[in-house]
Amino acid sequence: MAASLEDKLVVAISSRALFNLEEENRIFESGDDAGYMKLQLERLDVPAQPGIAYSLVRKLLRFNEGGQQRVEVVILSRNDPVSGMRVFRSGVANGISLQRGVFTQGRPPFGYLRPLRAHLFLSVNAEDVREALVAGFPAARVLVESVRASDAYPNEVRIAFDGDAVLFSDEAERVFQAEGLDAFQLHESSKAGLPLPEGPFKPLLAALHRLQQAGSPEMRIRTALVTARSAPAHERAIRTLMNWNIKVDEAMFLGGLPKGEFLREFEPDFFFDDQTGHVDAAARHVPSGHVASGISNPR
Repeated sequence: MAASLEDKLVVAISSRALFNLEEENRIFESGDDAGYMKLQLERLDVPAQPGIAYSLVRKLLRFNEGGQQRVEVVILSRNDPVSGMRVFRSGVANGISLQRGVFTQGRPPFGYLRPLRAHLFLSVNAEDVREALVAGFPAARVLVESVRASDAYPNEVRIAFDGDAVLFSDEAERVFQAEGLDAFQLHESSKAGLPLPEGPFKPLLAALHRLQQAGSPEMRIRTALVTARSAPAHERAIRTLMNWNIKVDEAMFLGGLPKGEFLREFEPDFFFDDQTGHVDAAARHVPSGHVASGISNPR
C-alpha cells in the first residue's frame, strides 16, 4: 500500500523552530554558507538541544503510541541536506520520531505545504510564514526568545489561541480599529447569533478536535481561547465555536487585560496570536508564535 498522510494531523516545522540552532544560524546569517555547512558537518554527532516548539511536537507524536499513526511531523527547512542529517540525528537523540523532511538550501519551502496537506507550519522565518498564510495554511513565526514549555502536564497537549484574526476572521477587529470599543461591542452584540467567518487557524483547531475524538489512552488535548473580548462580545465567539461543533476546554475573555499571566497559569505548549505586542509579552511566560494575518499585519 502506498504511503499516505490522509487522516493524520500533519505538522510541518523548520529546524530552528524544533531545535536550538541559534549559534549555527548566526554564521548562516553572516553570509558564510560554507562555514555554516562545515560547522553542521563537524557537529553531526552532537545533538542539537530542544527548541521552543519541541514540547508541542514531542507530545503530539505521543498520539502515535500503541501503533496507531495519527500524527506526522515533517521537517520543512531552508537548511541544506547535510544539515538535515544532523536534524534527523538530533530527533533520535531527543527521543522523537522524525521520518520525513524537505531541505531547500535557502529557497522558500512553503510551497511544499500543499502536497503535505499540512495542518500547521511553524517556522522562524517571517516571510515563509506570511506566504504560507496567504496560501491558506495555518502558520506562525516561532519566537525563539520564548521561554520553554512547562513539564507540568506530560500527558496533555496544551494549546492556546487568540480569537480574532487567528481562530476567527478579522471582521470584528476591523470594526474595533476603525471605530473604537463601543462600536465593536455594538457590532458584535447585534450579530451575536451570526457565526464569525473562519480565521486562518480554524483548520488546525478542527484537526485537533478530530485527534481528540479519535482517542488515546496515553494522551489528551486541552485547548484554550484567550481573547481580549469581554461581555457582551463574548457571546458571538462562543456561538461560533458551537456552530462549528468544536469545543474548547477553557475560554478567557480578558477585556484587554494582559494575557501573559493568564497564559502562565494555563501553561500551554504553544500560544498563537496575531498581534506582535501580545505575542512578545506572552513569550516571557510561554512558548509563543506570531500569526501574521488580518488588519494588524498589513503586507
